[in-house]
Amino acid sequence: MTIQASKPGVRSAIIQFVAGLVLLVAASLVHAQTFNPADKGPVLISDQFNNRVIVVDRETHKVVWTFGDGSDKPGTHSVVGPNDAERFGQFTLISGTGIPPSSPPLPGCNDAVNGCPDNRVFIVDLSGRIIWQYGQAGVTGSDANQLNTPVQAAIVSNFPGHRGFHVIIADQGNQRIILVNLRGNIVWQYGTTGVVGEGPNQLNNPNSAELLENGHILIADEANNRVIEITPDGDIVKTFTIGGTLNGAAFASRLPNHDTLISDAGNNRIVEVNSADQIVWQYVTNNGPYSNPNPQPTRGIRLRNGDTLISDQFNNRVIQVTPAGKIVFQQGKTNVIGNGFNQLNGPYDAKQIGDFTGITPPFDFDHDRDDW
Repeated sequence: MTIQASKPGVRSAIIQFVAGLVLLVAASLVHAQTFNPADKGPVLISDQFNNRVIVVDRETHKVVWTFGDGSDKPGTHSVVGPNDAERFGQFTLISGTGIPPSSPPLPGCNDAVNGCPDNRVFIVDLSGRIIWQYGQAGVTGSDANQLNTPVQAAIVSNFPGHRGFHVIIADQGNQRIILVNLRGNIVWQYGTTGVVGEGPNQLNNPNSAELLENGHILIADEANNRVIEITPDGDIVKTFTIGGTLNGAAFASRLPNHDTLISDAGNNRIVEVNSADQIVWQYVTNNGPYSNPNPQPTRGIRLRNGDTLISDQFNNRVIQVTPAGKIVFQQGKTNVIGNGFNQLNGPYDAKQIGDFTGITPPFDFDHDRDDW
């Protein structure tokens, strides 16, 4: 594990972080954030090609917190191509995914030949100090403390057979989901490192993983066009393909009603399916005015009020839609690239702070309770 300790006080911050994590997740997750019971809490966005993670105020659309100085080189104050972020208590877990090589180079990266790797999952405090990190900045690999295009990470508690808090990581380029403890050790893995496939213990560009209440793990197996639910022993117990139509499983989460919400990026839609893999709700993101014909939405997050928060990636916007499909909030101008006021560039992930339904434990908590 790499610990950023170049600044005074960082090691003491690490000690405080580890010692207080239980209390932070149980109490601060609810009360330390500016969660608004009227469902107007701030929104955390992984603004991928602007090389930053931001928090925006819903009412003013202003950026009120930022990590990432825009550099395409990973460092203590920069992140390259972040695909995922999660706020818990006073801390933010960030996936520094990196940007692949492309000719011409993709936005946010000036190196068309090598791309701009990051390959870190790290936790920052509100001042922007990195206090925990797995993976080495700019190093691509599969050995200890190495990652290859980590696209998503989440804090999990009480993973079966592993007490306490861990970080589950979708290590996409290594074709695996790994569970890392706070000491930086891999203690569980699904997917054979470096092997692409769809057989037992095989994945093809996994894009997300979620620990379910029943102790199983839900995996968006992107390039296999499936979402699978596995036991900790690696047995597949359920497979979702949206009736065989799924094209690019970018994200999946289990909802309180036991349905599964899937980001079907290749079909430009967010889909809710029941246990029989039947569609019960969907929202298509490329039907509106000025839309990119192929925006490839990467995240659909179900909020506690029943709305869905969608990262509509190549429409360069984050939208919140009601069950009836009405847009009630939008950050970013539709299909407009930018980094100025109310502008985004390929937002890959968005979550409402204080509203984690369908994402990570603790599950189904009541924001009105006083005993957290």
